[in-house]
Amino acid sequence: MDRNTFTGLFLIMIILGGSFYFFRPSEAELKKAKETERIDSLKKAGAVIAPKDTVIKAAPINPVVDSLALKGPFGTAIAGTESKTVLENENLLITLTNKGGKILSVQIKGQKTFDGKPLILFDGGANKFGLNLNAAGKVINTNDLYFTPAKTGNKVTMRADYGTNAYVEFNYDLKALSNKVAFNVNLVGLQQVISGNTINLNWETTLLQQEKSIESEHRYSAPYYKYADGDVNHLSVSKDEKEELTKGKIQWISFKQHFFSASLIAKQAFEKGNLEVKIPTAPGQIKFYGANMQLPYTHLANQAYEMEFYFGTNKFSALKAQGYDLEQQVDMGYWPLKYVNRFIVLPVFNFLNGFGWNYGLIIFALTILLKLALSPLTYKSYLSMAKMRVLKPEMDEIKAKVGEDNPTLVQQEYLKLYKKAGVNPLGGCLPMVLQLPLVMAFFFFFPNLFELRQESFLWMKDLSTYDEFIRFGIKIPFIGDHLSLMCVLMTISTLIMTYFNNQVSGATGQMKYIGYIMPIIFLGVLNSYPSGLNYYYFLANLMTFGQQFLIRKMVDDDKIHALIQQNKARPADEKKKKSKFQQRLDDYMRQQQQQLPTKGKK
Repeated sequence: MDRNTFTGLFLIMIILGGSFYFFRPSEAELKKAKETERIDSLKKAGAVIAPKDTVIKAAPINPVVDSLALKGPFGTAIAGTESKTVLENENLLITLTNKGGKILSVQIKGQKTFDGKPLILFDGGANKFGLNLNAAGKVINTNDLYFTPAKTGNKVTMRADYGTNAYVEFNYDLKALSNKVAFNVNLVGLQQVISGNTINLNWETTLLQQEKSIESEHRYSAPYYKYADGDVNHLSVSKDEKEELTKGKIQWISFKQHFFSASLIAKQAFEKGNLEVKIPTAPGQIKFYGANMQLPYTHLANQAYEMEFYFGTNKFSALKAQGYDLEQQVDMGYWPLKYVNRFIVLPVFNFLNGFGWNYGLIIFALTILLKLALSPLTYKSYLSMAKMRVLKPEMDEIKAKVGEDNPTLVQQEYLKLYKKAGVNPLGGCLPMVLQLPLVMAFFFFFPNLFELRQESFLWMKDLSTYDEFIRFGIKIPFIGDHLSLMCVLMTISTLIMTYFNNQVSGATGQMKYIGYIMPIIFLGVLNSYPSGLNYYYFLANLMTFGQQFLIRKMVDDDKIHALIQQNKARPADEKKKKSKFQQRLDDYMRQQQQQLPTKGKK
C-alpha cells in the first residue's frame, strides 16, 4: 500500500466516525421509537392498549405455564403445587405425589440398608411413571400433569381433568399385610380425544446402593420380564442393553435389584414394548432401568386397565406366593444347576430353616446331610485312587523298561496293566464329576439366598456378603480392596485337600502341582463373594478330609494289592462279557498296535 492510498483511507475513517457521532438520535427519540415498537407488537397480538396515564399492576408470573398454555389439552392440570399422600401397612410405606399421580417412593418396612438406613427402593425425581397420550394432536405425558388426590382409608384416587366429564384417573389400593398395590387406570370421556389404538406406559428409575458390595449388586441386578405364554427372561447384568419385546404379549416387567424388586403386573398383558438397562457412573447408583410398554386402546367411553405393583424382597418363597412365576427372578444357575438348587438344595434348606437355628448352623447341617448323601461316591473315588497308588510301582517299572522317549508304547503297556488288574483309571474322576453339579449349584444358591442377608455368625456380620479381615484402602490387582478371612480359610483347606489327594493318588510331575493352582485362583475370585458361600466350601473341605481319613482306615492297601494280583493271575476269558470300559481299552490298544508298523516304516 503506497502513501497516498493510506492517507485516503485514513480520511474516510475520520469522516465516517464523525458522522456517527454528530448525527446519532437523542435519548428522547430512542425512547419514543421503542414505545412505538411495543404498541405495534401488542396491537398485532390483539391486546387492548391502556391510556397513557393508567397505572397497570404487574400480574403474578407463573414459572410453570402461561395463560395461553392453560387453554391446551389438560390445561387446568398443567400447573399446580406438589403435594404428597401416604399409603401404609405392616410391610410398606408408600408415598404418592400429585405431580404425575404416581408413586414417588417405596420403603420396605423391617429392612435396612448395609449402613443401617431405612430401605427405600426408589425416591424422588429420578423415578418417572406415566402414560403418553396423543390428545388433540399433542403428546401429553401424565408424569408432567398435576392430579387431584382423594384418599379413603388405604385407597387413593388421583384425577387429572381434561374437561367436563373427561379425565385420567389412577386408583391405588394397599391391602393389610400385603406387598402388592392394586393399580387401576381409568380413561373416562376421552374416546374422541385420544388418537391411535395403543397407549404407551413409560416407567424409569435409578436404583440406589442397598448392600455392602456394590459389585455384587451390579452382578445380580437386571430388568426382568415374562411373556404371557413364555418363560421369564432378563437383560444383561454387565453392560448397557436395550431389547424390543415383540414375541408376544408381556405379562409383567420387573426392576430387580440384588435382594429386592419393584414389579408391574398387567392383568390384561401389555401388547409389546421395550426394556432398557444402563450402568451409571455416579457413586451410590446401581442401574438405570427404563420401560416403554404398550396397552391396547379401543376408544371406550370408560377405558379401564387393571394392574398391580409388587414391592418387596427377592425371597424365593415370598415371590412364589405372588404368582405369575415371579420367583424365577431368583437366579438359581444354569441348567441343570437350577433344578438341583430348586428341587434338592432349597427344600433341604427350608426344612432345616424350620428349626429356627442360626443360619451358620443351618449351613453346617446342610453340608453334613449333603456329604452323607454323596459318601458312596466319595468312597468309590478314594478306592479307585488307592488302586492307582498301589499300581504306581509297576507303572514306574514299565516306564523305565520302555523308555520315556516312546510315550505311545508306554500308554499301551499301561492299558494292558489296567486291563489285567481290573482297574479303571477314570474311576477316581467319575465320582468327582458326578459331585460337581452340587458344588457348582451352591455357587449360585448362596449369593442369591435372601435369608442370609444381614445374618451374622461368628465374626461374619453378614453371611450374604464378604467379611473384611483386612481392608487395604486401595484396590490390589487380583485381590481387591480387602481380604476375607473365611475365603483365606477356604483356600488353605483346599490346598491341604490337594496335598492329601496327591498322597492318595500318587500323582507325580506336573499333575502333582496343577492342583495347587486352582485354589490360588479361587482366592482371587471368591474373595468378594458371600462369606456364607466360602463358609460352605470350607466346611465341605473339612468334612471331605474327615471322610477320606475314615475311609483310609477302612481300606487296606495290602488287600487291594492282593486283589489286583488275583485279577492279573486270572486267565483271560474271551467269551466272558466285557465291560464297556474294557471294550474301549481293547479297541484303543488294537488301533495303537496297527499304527506302530506304519510309524516304523516312515
